[in-house]
Formats: sequence, structure tokens, C-alpha cells
Amino acid sequence: MLMIHIKKYYEGVTNEEVGTERYNSLEISPVHIHKDKKAHKDALLTLGDEIVTHIHGHSLPVVNYSSETASQKVAAEH
Repeated sequence: MLMIHIKKYYEGVTNEEVGTERYNSLEISPVHIHKDKKAHKDALLTLGDEIVTHIHGHSLPVVNYSSETASQKVAAEH
């Protein structure tokens, strides 16, 4: 499910759709609990490859980090 969220976040930030034809052709999603572990692993690796391939094929904007604009508060999960 994390990879799906990463894909959606990337698409929301860049306004670009990530093509996931190979992933979609596997017909498996994180909610298909009846599928075996290997099928989920193959789907995860396929989706990850499609996301990375898309990102490598597009130039990303440079994001400059400034400590002055950073928040002093940090959220932590326990």
C-alpha cells in the first residue's frame, strides 16, 4: 500500500501520471489478501520499477533547502 501512496503523492506533486501497465496487468492489489506472498512481491517490485523508470525519464525540479524556512518542531511516531 505504501508504493500506491508514493505513486499518488508523486502524481499529485508533479501533475504527471505514472504509467503502471505492467502492474495493472498482474491484477493484484494490496487488498487481495487471498493472493500468495510471491504474487504480492512480484507486484510490488513491478510497481516500484515503473515508478522509478518514470521518475528517471523526467527531469525533476530542484528543491532548495533552507534551514531558515524549516520548522523547529519535529513530529515523531512511537
